[in-house]
Amino acid sequence: MRLLHTMLRVGDLQRSIDFYTRVMGMTLLRTTERPEQKYSLAFVGYGSNPEHAEIELTYNHGVDHYELGTAYGHIAIAVPDAYAACAAIQAGGGAVTRAAGPVAGGSTVIAFVTDPDGYKIELIQRGT
Repeated sequence: MRLLHTMLRVGDLQRSIDFYTRVMGMTLLRTTERPEQKYSLAFVGYGSNPEHAEIELTYNHGVDHYELGTAYGHIAIAVPDAYAACAAIQAGGGAVTRAAGPVAGGSTVIAFVTDPDGYKIELIQRGT
């Protein structure tokens, strides 16, 4: 078994594609339109299956926002330099909600950003 993708429901598909590609540096891998079923999909990632897991952005036509609830935590992304990643994300218009720095009680450098729909993304600094 292996992880294929994570699906996030989004309120504006183009806004989310822009965030994940322009701000987070992912690639738009493919899109699917299902007008009769009233939804559209976009898959983004740093590479495609089978080598990389992807994020499936799902837009249900006519729904512009979702209540995230208390069960969702975050998506984690490895970065070589969390400080530089935060600067680039802010320069691209993204929201850094926890500045880069050591995790409480440890030495691993992390940061958090929030996507346009309120989903949290943890950046974890890892050597290359």
